[in-house]
Amino acid sequence: MGEVAALTGVSVRTLHHYDEIGLLRPAERSDGNYRLYTPDDLARLRRVLTWRSLGVPLTQVAGLLDAPPDLERDALHAHATRLRDDLRRTQHTLRQVQARLDALNGRAEESRMNNEDIRAAFDGFDPARYEAEVQERWGDTDAYRQSAARTARYTPADRQRIRAEMDALTAGYVDLMDAGVPPADGRAQAVAARHRAHISGAYYDASPQMMRGLAQMWVADERFTQSIDRTRPGLAAYQSAAVTAWADAQDG
Repeated sequence: MGEVAALTGVSVRTLHHYDEIGLLRPAERSDGNYRLYTPDDLARLRRVLTWRSLGVPLTQVAGLLDAPPDLERDALHAHATRLRDDLRRTQHTLRQVQARLDALNGRAEESRMNNEDIRAAFDGFDPARYEAEVQERWGDTDAYRQSAARTARYTPADRQRIRAEMDALTAGYVDLMDAGVPPADGRAQAVAARHRAHISGAYYDASPQMMRGLAQMWVADERFTQSIDRTRPGLAAYQSAAVTAWADAQDG
């Protein structure tokens, strides 16, 4: 076991724990009753470490390892998509930071955001495509005017911060989905409440009635559904149900 710990970087204590909970039980023992890890055991350990690096709780890892290959493949595809999205946003942020550093150091002039920058900042959702529709539906509302005034002042750093906040909310919804927590559960309601606080802080003062309207739009308008479900199939319906339940609770 000590050799495996030295080779993989996994502590002996952790290997003991994996054995005790049945997550990784070595197939063989030596004459002195020491654990002997076969190549298959090491392959399973590698899968365990992969899922742990993705933030999956140990209580769920065993089920994933023992699931049919198609189910594990689907789960890995979903995580790979999420990681690629995170990488793209990180690379975009790095370019923005470097551009700002270059400008501060006098090596270049800081340029205004072009269309490609805007698309990257909004993760492929180009608001200009829907501006006419937004104007027609909400242009005369206080919420639209408040949102337009706030977003007009945002710097690239502000947009990145807001995006990071939304990513954290999305991760919260996904974690609850994966754990099988119902949308009406208190934990999902807490995320929905943070979602409302995020919108109120970044865009406009969102009443429970307005949040209910947004929740309905996420599932009624396929453009929003497809955009949200890129992170995880069914996410739009889950967060819509969570926010609707939160809004209903405020009315009560």
